[in-house]
Parts: sequence; structure tokens; C-alpha cells
Amino acid sequence: MHEAWPLTPDVLGRPLRDLRISVTDRCNFRCTYCMPKEVFGSAYRFLPRAEILSFEELERVTRLFVALGVEKVRLTGGEPLVRQNLEDLVSRIASIPDVRDIAMTTNGSLLTPKKAAALKTAGLRRVTVSLDSLDDDVFQAMNDVRFPVQRVLDAIDVARETGFSPVKVNMVVKRGVNEASVIPMAGHFRGSGVIVRFIEYMDVGNTNGWRMEDVVPGRDIVDGISGRWPLEPLSPTRPGEVAKRYRYVDGAGEIGIITSVSQPFCRGCSRARLSAEGLLYTCLFGTRGHDLRALLRSGAPDEEILARLREIWHARDDRYSELRTAATPPGPKVEMSHIGG
Repeated sequence: MHEAWPLTPDVLGRPLRDLRISVTDRCNFRCTYCMPKEVFGSAYRFLPRAEILSFEELERVTRLFVALGVEKVRLTGGEPLVRQNLEDLVSRIASIPDVRDIAMTTNGSLLTPKKAAALKTAGLRRVTVSLDSLDDDVFQAMNDVRFPVQRVLDAIDVARETGFSPVKVNMVVKRGVNEASVIPMAGHFRGSGVIVRFIEYMDVGNTNGWRMEDVVPGRDIVDGISGRWPLEPLSPTRPGEVAKRYRYVDGAGEIGIITSVSQPFCRGCSRARLSAEGLLYTCLFGTRGHDLRALLRSGAPDEEILARLREIWHARDDRYSELRTAATPPGPKVEMSHIGG
């Protein structure tokens, strides 16, 4: 096996530390801010199996990313648990020296006790579950497949009981849709050990009809919760952390706020994103992916692929969120469902 190469920061001095792997472009939800049904309907052409990276290919490319400095891997989708035998991929990644953390973001619909136990045994350490409201009418309108809140809450309980720690819940907040759900969500998980992260509605992709006026600023979310249960800021746990952390003054746990619209954090971003078909994106709002699948399937040796990865990262100058304005023209950007947010 090749030796680790020296780390090379990008144009803005940002190191490579995190890799987000989309294992599938498919999802069993049709969330209106991610995979709206009018676009991702019955006629939509998802990737054929042959075009998706195999577990062997994903293991290999992860090893190469780790050689360049990646320490944390997150599995996303689409919905990652739609991909069969995901625990096999987790086991492969867990066997790579210097991988310090493996996490997964899921909608919870397929997180059964049996699947959770298999993933934990394979080496998955943390789970984040998406849940945008505790109100069934609101949540079912947002996921647009009439999936009930209680089944997601059951999945969160499964994650906790299996021993994933910490379990996090992601809530995307959109004005006029679910901002009234913020306080109930905070209240429900206070004292539970589950960390809720409230996420500003973002203009990822081209299909969700994003408007600046639909964004509820993170500051307003913090002020609203703190007015009910006083909060105080916490220091980041590590450089490049995207969520601003707050804890309840009474000791009932913490929340996170992700403010990529109102308070961008581009300057600390250390993430690379790999789509299911092997396109490398250096920004969540990227317009062009770099084809790693062609390299992987061409017989290229590790050293050639490493050189390409270094070249891509060294040239990286993305800071879309810092440059965004209300007048920023739409698209063409990669869809959130393609690279997992």
C-alpha cells in the first residue's frame, strides 16, 4: 500500500478532513425542498446499477482520500439505507487505518433494530436522522409520501438504544411551512441526549424553488428557543464544524444551528463530496463534478488517482455561500439528492 502523502490545503488554506459519500441517488421520500415529486416522479431516470460505484470502488477511493488527510466519513444519499447491505461498506471503511469516525444521515424509514445492530457491529459510530416537524400534517406534507412522524421517532429511539452516540436530528426550517415546529422540536428532545440541529433552508440544486424570503435566519431560531429555554453558546468541538453549538443554561443538553445562508462558514469548510456515480464535488453548491469513476475503472494506479485528488483539492476555491445574494441566478447546481446535502 502506498504511503500517506503530505496534506495540501486548497487555495484558501483549507485542509481536507471530511468525506461525504452518496451511496445512492434514490430515496423513498419526496421532500419538497430536496426531491420534489413534480421533478422526481415515476418517469425520472435514476442511475442504473452499473453506473454506481461498487463497495470495492468506494473502499479504494476512501483509502486514497484518507491518505490525503480525511479522518471522518459520512454516508448519505438519496436515502443510504435504500442501498442493500450497507453494513458491508461500513465494515470496509472501518478497516481503513486513520478513519476516526463513520456516520450516516438517514430519514429513518428503514432503520430497523436489526439493521441498526448490523451497522453498529460493522463500525458505524453515529447516526443523524432527518425530521422536519413533530406535526404529522406538516411533516407528511413535507416528505410528500405520507410517512408518519411516529415511525421516525421510533427510528431515533432505535438509534439511541443501539448505542450510536450522539444521535442527532436534522430539521430544515422553511418560512411559511414549518417554522412553528421549531419550539415543539426543541422541547421534545430537551433532556433526551439527542442533539437537534436546525438548518436554514438552502438553495441546493435547481428544483426546490428556493427564495431568500423563505429562509428563517439562524439568529431568529436561537432567539425563539432561548426565549423559552435560555441558551448560551458553546465552543466548536473541532475546526471546520458547520453547526454553531448552544447549550441550555439549565443543563438540558444542546442544539446546533447551521446557517449557510445568513452566516456562511465557507472559510472553514474541509469537506469533499462524492456522488453515487463517482463524481467528486468540492462544494455543496457545486456546478461541476470531477469524474473519479473513469479513473477507477481505467486501471489507473493509486498514485495517479492520488495525484488527481491532490490537483483537484489544491485548486479548490469554492465559497458559494459567502458570495450568494438574493439576486444570485439559479443553477445549474448539483441536486442535494445527488450528493447528500
